[in-house]
Amino acid sequence: MNIISSLEWRYATKKFDPSKKLTIHQIDTLKKAFNLTATSFGLQPLKLIVIENKELQEEFVKHCYYQRQVADASHLLVLCIENDTPTEAINAYFDLEKEIRGTSEEVISKFRNQLIDMYKSKTLEEKQLSATYQTYIALGNLMTVCAVERIDNCPMEGFVPEKIDELLNLSAQNLKSVLLMPVGFRADDDLMSTLKKVRKPLNETVLEIS
Repeated sequence: MNIISSLEWRYATKKFDPSKKLTIHQIDTLKKAFNLTATSFGLQPLKLIVIENKELQEEFVKHCYYQRQVADASHLLVLCIENDTPTEAINAYFDLEKEIRGTSEEVISKFRNQLIDMYKSKTLEEKQLSATYQTYIALGNLMTVCAVERIDNCPMEGFVPEKIDELLNLSAQNLKSVLLMPVGFRADDDLMSTLKKVRKPLNETVLEIS
């Protein structure tokens, strides 16, 4: 299927059909797509929480300004950041590289130490901000995969993170919620699905230098 046609098909779904469920294969595809998302230095300071518990999804509604998508969608995805990127996390990445690629310590030791020093010089706020930016890369990747797979979704910033963190007990897991993404299938009577996309002409959004 043409990728542009897929992107034209997608929209921010406002009303899901609660009777329709994603298959295990479709959820596995989204999990793998998330895990394959590019991150700074490959450190992956992100986590994806996949929720299929309807009672729990209903609890989200009041913390999401009463947007029903979080409850009516087949699954609710919560994109989170790790509270910190400590030296142990950086060492774990390079140790995994050695295991998977067979790279020697001699080859990676300089970069390992440079990265450790770089992150030691960052404040906790700077590290969290960097990780937060990366959740948007993951969100964009998931949205594109959803379009190709004909999975409806609604990217959401409209929620109270502190309440979601409390609801999921994220502090105990060293995590903070950043974005929500209900996924499933659009309802037949979602009026938004019939509306044409409103986009500026290409020559107003794309600049070409030759």
